[in-house]
Amino acid sequence: MKQLGQILSDRGSKYAVSGCPASDRAAVDAALKELKRDKSYAKATHNTWAVLLSDGGPLKGDDGESGAGMVIIRMLEREGLEDHLIVVTRWYGGKHLGGDRFRHVQSCVRAYLDAA
Repeated sequence: MKQLGQILSDRGSKYAVSGCPASDRAAVDAALKELKRDKSYAKATHNTWAVLLSDGGPLKGDDGESGAGMVIIRMLEREGLEDHLIVVTRWYGGKHLGGDRFRHVQSCVRAYLDAA
């Protein structure tokens, strides 16, 4: 699992992005389990993820951050990137971010795609 660590912070919330190849649901579950072995990620408020499976279509998990998984899926579709899991992690800072949280998810995914 490639971890870029903290990408940005806003009003106390911190965001990080991670990713790795994943060709089926078992690989996704294994990657999420590996990520959460790091206590910091296990204690995060949200670990939102998505993957476009070449033989199964899109999978996503919002982990309480409603709609964030779909943001990742749309970006993966635009890039044409299949069989690659991207996880955006958020540590909630105490203040609601409203729609800005989706912009932050996009920024994290873009940073990951640019680094790949």
